[in-house]
Amino acid sequence: MKFGVPLGLVHPSLWRDLAVHADRLGYESVWLPEHLVFATDLSTAAYPGGASPGIVPETPLFDAPAYLCALAAVTTRVRLGTAVYLHALRHPFIAARAFATLDVVSGGRAVAGVGAGWYAGEWIAAGIDFATRGRRLDEAIAVTRRLWTEPAVAHDGEFFAFPEVAFEPKPVQARLPILAGGESPAALRRAATLCDGWISMPRGLDDVRAPLDRLRALRDGRDGPFEVTVHAAEAPGLEEAAAWAALGVDRLIVRPWRRGREALDGLAAFAELHGLAG
Repeated sequence: MKFGVPLGLVHPSLWRDLAVHADRLGYESVWLPEHLVFATDLSTAAYPGGASPGIVPETPLFDAPAYLCALAAVTTRVRLGTAVYLHALRHPFIAARAFATLDVVSGGRAVAGVGAGWYAGEWIAAGIDFATRGRRLDEAIAVTRRLWTEPAVAHDGEFFAFPEVAFEPKPVQARLPILAGGESPAALRRAATLCDGWISMPRGLDDVRAPLDRLRALRDGRDGPFEVTVHAAEAPGLEEAAAWAALGVDRLIVRPWRRGREALDGLAAFAELHGLAG
C-alpha cells in the first residue's frame, strides 16, 4: 500500500514543512487541491445534493502545479499530485504546460489528478458553460495526451481548435499519469476509459465497494496500468490497511492528525506504525 498526504487539510504555512517531512519519512506522495476563484455570490456554492461546502470567498487560493514546483525543489522522492485540478477551466495548452513543467522540474514525480468540478461559481466567473464541463474535460484530456507524446499536434474539436503546434519539453515520464476524480457515473467512466486511475472522495471501507465494483466493470477487457487512490475517511491501522489493499486500492491519502499543529507528529507516528522507509 502506498500512502499520500493531503496538504490542503492544513494551513498553507505548513505545506512546505509537511511535504519535506513526508518526503523524509517515506510517504509516497503529497497532494494539493485546487480552485481558480471563489465567487462572493454563495448561491453558486453547493455540493451535489444541496449540502453546503462552507466556502469562504476570501480563502487564499494558489496555482497548484506552480506550488508543487516549489515543493519539488525541497523534496527528492515524494510524488507531487493534484486532487483535483480543474483541467477544463483552462485551455489544454495551459494545463499541459503546467504539468509538463512540474514533471521536468521534479525529475518525473508529477501526478495530474483532474476533475470536472462541482462548484458552478468559478465556471460562471470564467465565462464558461458549467453544463459542458464534463465534455470539455474529456476533450482536454485527449488533447493533453497528444501534446505530451506527439512531435506536432493539430486539433479541431467541440471546444478546442488550433493549427499544428509543437510542444516541448515533453514530460520526463513516458506516461505522466492522469487520474480522474469524482464519483458520478460520468466521472467513473472517465477514469476507467480515458485515464490512468481514479481518485475518490473521503471514503470508508464499506462505502467504497460500489464505485470500485463499477470501475472494475468499466475496465473489463482493458489493458494498461490503472491505480485506485482513495481519500481515507480515517487513518487506517495495519489490519485496515491490509483490508483496503485486498479491495484493490493502490494508494490511500491519509490524515493521521486532528489539528494542524499535530500534523508533523502524526505523520511520524503513522510512518513508524506502517514501517515506511524514511
